[in-house]
Amino acid sequence: MKKYTVINDIERISEMVKQAIELKKDPFKFRDLGKNKTLVLLFFNASLRTRLSTEKAAKNLGMDVSILNVNDAWKLEFEDRIIMDLDKSEHVKEAARVISQYADIIALRAFPSLLDKEKDELETVLSSFVKYASVPIVNMESAIAHPLQSLADAITIEEFKNKKRPKVVLSWAPHPKALPHAVANSFVEMMQKIEVDFSITHPKGYELNPAITKGIPINYNQKEALENADFVYVKNWSSYENYGQVVSKDANWMMTKEKLNKAKFMHCLPVRRNVVVEDAVLDSENSLVIHQANNRTFSAQIVLKEILKNL
Repeated sequence: MKKYTVINDIERISEMVKQAIELKKDPFKFRDLGKNKTLVLLFFNASLRTRLSTEKAAKNLGMDVSILNVNDAWKLEFEDRIIMDLDKSEHVKEAARVISQYADIIALRAFPSLLDKEKDELETVLSSFVKYASVPIVNMESAIAHPLQSLADAITIEEFKNKKRPKVVLSWAPHPKALPHAVANSFVEMMQKIEVDFSITHPKGYELNPAITKGIPINYNQKEALENADFVYVKNWSSYENYGQVVSKDANWMMTKEKLNKAKFMHCLPVRRNVVVEDAVLDSENSLVIHQANNRTFSAQIVLKEILKNL
């Protein structure tokens, strides 16, 4: 494994998931693998779980970790052939090459603008580091993808499923702010690679990128979609067609214990209680959100382990 920027960088998902579950039994088994190796974490946007879990994963492997909140320090320029006479003092061409001298692996997190669909889909920050860095790159959430989260989700489903092919439903939920598509996109892509019966439910107007959801059943009736579900993954995302817009805040789409029934509840966190999901769900035994958060360490650790093996 040479990098992890998209799910397709993993050749055999099911094998990787099983290795991650095995790794949980002895997290320090490969602590010599990262000895004298450094992971640099670049945050263009804030983080809680991603930052702490990735740092912990690296340290479990014996790596040293350096963390830089990029936008708190300075603003990088990403455009080519530009006169840099405004507020940006360093170009990514130099920054990526310099950081590569201090790191054996670079992991970065950069959100979309949600203003310009075409520009966001270019993944400018992520693709620039892939292009100019001389060390492997790990995606800790980019404009349109969150492959570490979706790997943690696959691990969680594997651990808690009680049938070979469980029914998994991705359900949109209301939110007061416009949120990115990255988590939903990667979850959709991951569910197409593991053995599940998968569908999506959301109000009309909240269709995701059709190139990502092609061939997946979409049901605009949430109650109908959730019938006999084994896992329900709840997530808000803004409109893709009316890019970045909040076209509905319909509170009727909030996840309730009645709707969930016997299914397991999943969410990437952070989550707004009694807006996205009611307390009775989050505080129930059916909630897997803390398990998912814990598995963020092991999704990152198995990825770093596979990259380190090839350094």
